[in-house]
Amino acid sequence: MQRLFSNSLKAGMASRSRAVPNLADFYKKLDLTELLEGKPFSLVPLLYQPYELSPHISETIVTYHYGKHHATYVRNLNDFAAKDPSLAKKSLEEVVKTSEGAVFNNAAQIWNHNLYWACMGPNTSGKPSGSLASAIDKSFNSFDEFKIEFSSKAAGVFGSGWAFLVKQPNGKLIIETTSNAVNPLKTGSGTALLGLDVWEHAYYLDYFNRRPAYIKGFFELVDWDYVSQRFEGSAE
Repeated sequence: MQRLFSNSLKAGMASRSRAVPNLADFYKKLDLTELLEGKPFSLVPLLYQPYELSPHISETIVTYHYGKHHATYVRNLNDFAAKDPSLAKKSLEEVVKTSEGAVFNNAAQIWNHNLYWACMGPNTSGKPSGSLASAIDKSFNSFDEFKIEFSSKAAGVFGSGWAFLVKQPNGKLIIETTSNAVNPLKTGSGTALLGLDVWEHAYYLDYFNRRPAYIKGFFELVDWDYVSQRFEGSAE
């Protein structure tokens, strides 16, 4: 089975103290069970119950976003791999970096969503600490100023796209916004620490056209301990 994440992302997930919930019935209802063990590319399991992001992101949104949109990207990429066996020999990251067109779009959206779901959780700390907090202060003057800038740039993405907090090779943190499926793996800007989906399917059923309200809710869910693990491991 091909890798779903970069090594730092996998390490961060493995070190999280929260137990992976039993979602067997949820996966079965959405016909996702086989896809979780799919080859060569798999759907990453959720680390929380679908209702646990509420009230900021509803169970309905999680169900459709994860169970329909994200799952479809995985199915599509496996279909492409069935037609082009060379894809099955690559990691997901390699496919993102080297492909174009529909193959890239589906591979990149899998990677983007893997990061998106992993960056959130219930009962989170609310703000970063330690070396990540210091790096944010150094790059943006303060955490509050970072939130303002990130929120403004994410809200300003025209149409569909993403907003990422990225650690550059020199250690500086930047905010990168992209269109459609493009991500820092493709642009080569650095290591993505945090990813926010601003496609309408991520929020419209909850917030309609109020993207800024969705972004505000997202910040209530960010798992800063996990983002810190990515920050610490990104140089490895």
